Amino acid sequence: MAGPRQRSAVRDTIRTFAAGAGCGFLAGAFVVAAIVWQFGNVIGTRAASDSAGSRPRSAVERWVDGIDDAGDGVIEAPDRPEVATTGTAEVARPASPPVAVMGPPPAEALERRDLLVPVDGVNPDDLVRSFADARGGRKHEALDILAPRNTPVKAVEGGKIARLFSSKAGGITIYQFDPSEQYCYYYAHLERYAQGLGEGDKIQKGQVIGYVGTSGNAPKDTPHLHFAIFKLTAEKRWWEGTPIDPYDVLH
Repeated sequence: MAGPRQRSAVRDTIRTFAAGAGCGFLAGAFVVAAIVWQFGNVIGTRAASDSAGSRPRSAVERWVDGIDDAGDGVIEAPDRPEVATTGTAEVARPASPPVAVMGPPPAEALERRDLLVPVDGVNPDDLVRSFADARGGRKHEALDILAPRNTPVKAVEGGKIARLFSSKAGGITIYQFDPSEQYCYYYAHLERYAQGLGEGDKIQKGQVIGYVGTSGNAPKDTPHLHFAIFKLTAEKRWWEGTPIDPYDVLH
């Protein structure tokens, strides 16, 4: 297939033929012969180049070839960025996905906040890891902190009471958001709430928010706090997130 310069030469030859047509049959015959020779030269040169394994074609050459091959006249210009169509507007698509900037692991980030052990009188060394334990056919994903019934339960840090909730499994529970609303703290099996506690309340680190009990499906002779932490999703739903082992944060 002819390149752009070669086709230009052919067009010039055709113009010469048109101008020479009035100069007589002999001159016209000469021009026809020149056209045949020009096309033969172009085709021969291109064929020789292809068979010899020529250099890679440039973007412009590929674009010109597209004009010849498309047929419908719709041609994508060389090096045109890929686009995605949204409605009637074209949105540029980046050449490569953005690089995610990774922060510290969630547990490590929370460790820096020096969270309190949420049960009054319990030290970090008293804690026993239970995150991966099986509970009723499912992973526990929490920390059980044993203490006498009615032992005060304290907020591990400041934040907001996102939800006061009662369920068959967790019994009397509290969902608390941290100040940045990136994390949720879950306190379950409470005996009762602290007096006057309400949803949406701003609370302080160390504030009493409830009392250890056995509500829900906790063994009635084993009072304890079921304490869980999860990283909230972008929607910031109090019941949804990625679990984090509290033992790694508090111990």
